[in-house]
Amino acid sequence: MRLTRVHVDLPLAVGAGFALPEAAASHLARVLRLQPGDACVLFNGDGHDYAATISAVGKREVRVRVDAAVAVGNESPLRITLVQGIARGEKMDWILQKATELGVGAVVPVSSERSEVRLDRERADKRLAHWRSVVVAACEQSGRASVPAVAPSQPLAEAMEGLDAQPRYLLDPQAARAIGALATTPLTGCVLAVGPEGGWSPRDRGLLAQAGFEGLRLGPRVLRTETAGIAAIAVLQALRGDLA
Repeated sequence: MRLTRVHVDLPLAVGAGFALPEAAASHLARVLRLQPGDACVLFNGDGHDYAATISAVGKREVRVRVDAAVAVGNESPLRITLVQGIARGEKMDWILQKATELGVGAVVPVSSERSEVRLDRERADKRLAHWRSVVVAACEQSGRASVPAVAPSQPLAEAMEGLDAQPRYLLDPQAARAIGALATTPLTGCVLAVGPEGGWSPRDRGLLAQAGFEGLRLGPRVLRTETAGIAAIAVLQALRGDLA
């Protein structure tokens, strides 16, 4: 029987006993109806799963005891940072969920000239909290114990300044080089840029080129933003990561 995995934003150590945060407590006690003595698995993003036992269930809190810690070794050897043009509503949630399941290391949501989503400060903060919760839920489901970082949404030009110095690629249906050519390129990490629903504008492409991005072609068809990045991540993981 597979045990329920729950993310808690707390330090975890074998032998520790504590009350769960409200969201985790509600999920275990009110949704799953677990009782004292039942087992669960906790993780906080440090790369370990923590076997735990529910010690008490009350009206206002659920207490657990950490019994053991196990290092989780399912992270990909290929660290992919996804620079994703912000998509509308559930499309962005889907991208984040599937990218997390496929092993992406970090996501940088960006706005660009043709972005159809414009966020003011209040909406951006709320959206970021929501996006991070989507990623945590995907880690709970997929068994990942390291949580991909989701950066605050930012203009494309600003995002270029904070990226890691590693190979950089953007998906471009007109690119001369196909993504399959990376099968012979040694990679331990890369940055992958995927445009918004309206695609990259000429100015966006100029910014990406100045930042060292190389175009890659992903098949003979034009894919939607919610398809393109996920397909490319899967190809990269098959070529240089852990899906081979």
